[in-house]
Amino acid sequence: MTIPTTRLPTEAEIADINARHLIETPLRPADLLFVFGTRQDVEERVDEACRLWRAGYFRWAIVSGGVTPGSKLSECEIIAGAMIARGVPAGVILREDRATNTGENVIFSLPIIERALGLANIRSVICLGNTWTARRYPMTLHRHWPEVEKMLVTVDSFATPRALWHTDAEFSRRMLREWDKIEPYKARGFIAEWPDSGLGLGQQAPR
Repeated sequence: MTIPTTRLPTEAEIADINARHLIETPLRPADLLFVFGTRQDVEERVDEACRLWRAGYFRWAIVSGGVTPGSKLSECEIIAGAMIARGVPAGVILREDRATNTGENVIFSLPIIERALGLANIRSVICLGNTWTARRYPMTLHRHWPEVEKMLVTVDSFATPRALWHTDAEFSRRMLREWDKIEPYKARGFIAEWPDSGLGLGQQAPR
């Protein structure tokens, strides 16, 4: 399957992405923070995870991500280590260090959560990841763990406001690449429609 990575969005697509993809859910304290691994904007993701911990938004966390080309450490090791260095207790962080994509993040993490905490004991999860991937995180989680309540927090290092992503060439490339995956991934059963779609841009979650 070929996913287009460079094109200009239409005005209708810009409005649709801002309303349906760049979801900002109301944020409440959750049982678990699910930190999806990344090679991009690691500092921003760690900063947000630590902010959420200090603000009392999660009891447990799982950091998922394997080794990527050019690195000797897994994404999990890098992110979890930085979270601990900034004050998140090591004992609340579960680790998954094999995943190489979002689907594996979830599939490989669920048995770890089950063994350590019991899936039935987790009723709410905050997904933390890149802005441009947006709702695909909870959609992937919903495919494999439909019972749990899902919230979404995203971060990025772009100076461009999120609603104006289409005015930045690199931001636009990343956003459209992810947006173009949604329908094919749904058709192939990789992700599931997330019924609690939350809020579109312009309706900020409390921080």
